[in-house]
Amino acid sequence: MGGDSFREQLIEDSAFLKADRRLDTELVDKLILQLNRIYPQILTDKEATKFRNLDVATSVRLGELLTHLQRKGDEACREFYRALHLHVEEVYYSLPTRLRLRDSFDPLTYPRVYHQKYVMNDRTPLFFLGCFSVAMGMALLYYYSEDKVTGGSRALGMAALGLKKKAHEVLIWYTEESLMK
Repeated sequence: MGGDSFREQLIEDSAFLKADRRLDTELVDKLILQLNRIYPQILTDKEATKFRNLDVATSVRLGELLTHLQRKGDEACREFYRALHLHVEEVYYSLPTRLRLRDSFDPLTYPRVYHQKYVMNDRTPLFFLGCFSVAMGMALLYYYSEDKVTGGSRALGMAALGLKKKAHEVLIWYTEESLMK
């Protein structure tokens, strides 16, 4: 995991871990039990019981656990990361030290994938429908030239029904003008 020791990484990740809402009581208990059962030298039964005390807020217990592991040293911190990876993979991969490590790869060897959200603008579907109606109206104007005015004027009148006020007025005006000729 890079040049940093696991202890240094845990110091850096602690604030993130304490603030992460995904680490609820159940997940913190799983982490404590994992460390206690597999590595009792890192977390004794007495310490595990203390960190699992439900009378203390989960974020406080997690903070105390992280401080305890940092005092125990690099191996204890490494085992915490293993337990976190095993039980809460999505939190593990969003840790500041994991993100920094991922981003430090050579971009030529490991090209980054950029996920871009495609947003045209904040217009509503009615705006696009209005634009389409105007384009359709213009196409009808072009198609029904002067020699076909009477048939085209009825079509233009019908096309004007779904348009906004300004476009509606233009098409109605054009229809009325062509009928008067």
